[in-house]
Parts: sequence; C-alpha cells; structure tokens
Amino acid sequence: MSADQNQDLKFSSPYTPNTENDRREMLAAIGVKTVDDLFKDIPETYLNPELKIPDAISEMELVKEMEKLAGLNAVPGDYASFLGSGAYRHFIPSIVNRLALRSEFMTCYTPYQPEVSQGTLQVHFEFQSMVCQLTGMDVANAGMYDGSTALSEAVLMACRVTKKSAINVMDSVSPHYRDVLKTFLDAPGIKIDSAKDGFVSSNESHACLIVQQPNYFGYFEDLTELSNEIHKAGGLLIVVTDPISLGMYKPPADYGADIVVAEGQSLGISPSYGGPYVGLFACKQDYIRQMPGRIVGRTKDTNGESGYVLTLQTREQHIRRDRATSNICTSVGLIALMSTIYMISQGKQGLKHIANLCYQKAHYAASQINDIQGYSVNLDKPFFREFVISCPISPDKINKNLLSKKIIGGIDVSSQTKNGMLICVTETNSRQEIDSLVTALREIGEEN
Repeated sequence: MSADQNQDLKFSSPYTPNTENDRREMLAAIGVKTVDDLFKDIPETYLNPELKIPDAISEMELVKEMEKLAGLNAVPGDYASFLGSGAYRHFIPSIVNRLALRSEFMTCYTPYQPEVSQGTLQVHFEFQSMVCQLTGMDVANAGMYDGSTALSEAVLMACRVTKKSAINVMDSVSPHYRDVLKTFLDAPGIKIDSAKDGFVSSNESHACLIVQQPNYFGYFEDLTELSNEIHKAGGLLIVVTDPISLGMYKPPADYGADIVVAEGQSLGISPSYGGPYVGLFACKQDYIRQMPGRIVGRTKDTNGESGYVLTLQTREQHIRRDRATSNICTSVGLIALMSTIYMISQGKQGLKHIANLCYQKAHYAASQINDIQGYSVNLDKPFFREFVISCPISPDKINKNLLSKKIIGGIDVSSQTKNGMLICVTETNSRQEIDSLVTALREIGEEN
C-alpha cells in the first residue's frame, strides 16, 4: 500500500451502519425531525455543560496526582472501621487473588463455547453447587450483577410464577435494595406494599413477601411465621440472606424459602469502594425454568467423561426476547470465581469459624457499649455482626469526633431509632480496636 493510500485511509470517514435515509426513516417513525429533538427535555445547562477539563499531563504526573487523591481516603489499616450496611470487610486469603487473577481466567464474557471453556464452566458449576449448599436450596445460577439486582430479578420471577402484580416488602429490608426495586418495578407496573414495624399483612394479591435475614439493622426476623403467612396467601417467600451468617445459622430453605438471594461480596471480595460484586441467586427446583441468568450443567461426553455446558438458557440472546426471563448480559464470572476460591479455601469449618468470630466480637462490642452511660443497645433481639446503638447526640457529630481519633464509625439510622447508629463488627476488628471505640464513645458521651 502506498503512502498516499495509507493517508487516505487514515483520514477517511469512520464506518457508520445507518445511511441518511435510514436516519430519516427512524426519526419519522419516532415522530421527530432531528436527533436534537430527542434531547429537548434536558435543560441546556446539563445538555452542554462547561466541563473545564484540564490540560493533558504526563503519565508520571498523573500517577502522582492519583496517589495524592487516594491519600485523602481514610482506609482500614490506618483507621479502625466499623462500617457495614451491605459491604463488609473480611480477611481475604492470598490464594484468592493469586489464582483468580491468572490470565486463563481473565475472560470478558460468558463462555458460550464449551469446547474451549471447560475450566471456567467447571468453576461456575462449583460456584452454583456451593451456593446451594449454603442456602439449602435446590438450584442456583452462575451469578447476578449484585445482591440488589438479584433481588429485583427474584421479584420479577415471583410475579411470573404466581401471575400477580403486587409484592410485599418488610420495612427492615435494606433501603438501598428497596430503591433498586422501585427502579426495576416501575416500568412493568408492579405495586410495592410495605410491611411496617414488623407487622405483615400479606394477602392473595401479593406475588411474594421479601424478608432480609439478618435484616438491615442486623437483627433476625421470625421466618417461620412470615413463611406461613405468605404461603397461606398463595405467594412466594423471598429471603435476602447474608452468606457469612449461614456458617452458623439455619439456611433459608429450612424456613420454606422459595427464592434466596444474597450479596456475595463478603465471600472473598474487597469492598472496593462499591464493586464490582456478585449476586447469589438460588430457588426451588420447581421454578428453575423461570430462573434468570446463566445455569451451568454437568453432563457426559461420548467417551463418558464429565463435561460442562450452559443449559436452560431462557435469555434474550437465545430465545425470543418477549419470552426471556432476564436481560442480564454478564456472569460476573471473575468475581464469582473469587468467591468460589474463597469458599473452597475456607471450607465448612472455616466459614463456621469466621461466622463465630463475627458473632462473638459483635456481641462483646454491643455489651461494652450498652454499659456506657447515655448509650443503649437492644440486647434482647438476636443479631449477628451488626447492631443499632442509641446515642446521646447525633451520629453525624459522633462520627466526626471518631474520625479525629482514627476510627470510622457506623451508619446514621436515626430515621429508625432516635440518634441511631448502625455498627458492624467482623473478624478483622481486633479487641484493641473495639476497646478503642468503646473508650472514644464514652469520652464523647461525657463531653456532651
């Protein structure tokens, strides 16, 4: 190729699949004249904002700038952290990243070709198997985006199964999860009823009852009673669970759960400022055809050897879109792999030990804080690793004071409890850190 030809290619117009006539036809079908008409509802201030992007800098300067910004974060290691509320710090064995970050696993998409993806498919199969063991359910898929979207998919599934268009949600379910639910259920017009203050009144219009166990405030619900009530009304029980708690507590299946979802971040995934995570999704065998996402099955090849394939794929890529159970387009495979390695490396006894450490340390912290004048903790309610403190002043003021002592406090839940603070304690919190928190809270209480 000549230099002139190469120059012509370099500056030629990029390939665009739609001709001018195509665009005109599409705009006419929509009912507008120009592409700009599609954005008329957006205020000019936001449509063409002045971005004030700085001039380009070198890679070395950029690294220094990012290190400077990162240095502004208060991070565990330098600080004692008691944050929870859906993202948790747990010790991650070095084997997790050592194996998961091997180049063989760094695939960017679903392994459609089983003949070249046996390793990845087997990992997904093992992931599903362990999710079933944890939850006690019959079948599980190969992962969802995260816990909140897994819950939303579970609700859509329950509505398909029961052919109902209203749901009942306990008010003790995470407010973040409920916000995601509202977004998912707005378009299909599914009504959301809230069971307030633990009083549940499920009726025959409800496709399901959603319960979080332990709930957002760290406490356990009476699943036996709730399960009986929703099943009597002809609905399904959806349980949002905590996988670490299942190391020492009964699985949701023992209470008659029909669908179980969870956030898998606590299983070997760093909080990472909010993701990426992996959602766990399991259900009863009866509903497997309505389960969203990918399912990996194990079979035998012509030589009698075990082989793994994607199966029962009721997804929009494989069947008519109007019959698809889900539009989820990633298996979050790398994160699911990390969780799989974590569960394998810990084993049943390891998970039980971690859960027990969380339980014992959280209860030690709660009892010590409850003894401080001006503070109180409801020790009569069963809880796992999170609990609510009733404080003498606002949690915002307390957290600012704690931060000055290199302690990251809890989440403000004053909307549920006056001056309430949600505290989380895991196995990563040492006794020294807990005692430092107790001392700091006592000093703050005495000052106010």
